[in-house]
Amino acid sequence: MKKIQIYADGACSGNPGPGGWSAILVFGKAEKVLSGGEKLTTNNRMELISVINALTALREPCMVEVFTDSQYVANALNKGWLESWKSRGWMRKGGEVKNIDLWKKLLPLLDAHDVKFIWIKGHADNIYNNRCDELAVAESKKHRE
Repeated sequence: MKKIQIYADGACSGNPGPGGWSAILVFGKAEKVLSGGEKLTTNNRMELISVINALTALREPCMVEVFTDSQYVANALNKGWLESWKSRGWMRKGGEVKNIDLWKKLLPLLDAHDVKFIWIKGHADNIYNNRCDELAVAESKKHRE
């Protein structure tokens, strides 16, 4: 099974507001960059969409390390929140889970691959994370009115 590293990030100008996402897939020395955005969205949606689009781009089952500066995404997977939300009918203490549509898109992708989520500090010294941030911010600027 191929081992892939994914660096994923989202950005939003206002929350909600125009947003952008980006992902860099690394396999050996090869890199693939993906990015996009929306006119009216939230930062958490962009963070999730970056991961979903990156995993969707994989053409076969892979061992994947997803590096994200989103505690929302990392904790949902690493702390079992996602499974808990799903088992409770997409409810949490504060009411209905947000971004259910995206979590439901992510679930089959997690089943298709062996995925590990690694939280990294944003705006620090990780070159790929910083590139992703720059790309996501640039995409969000494209979607301003």
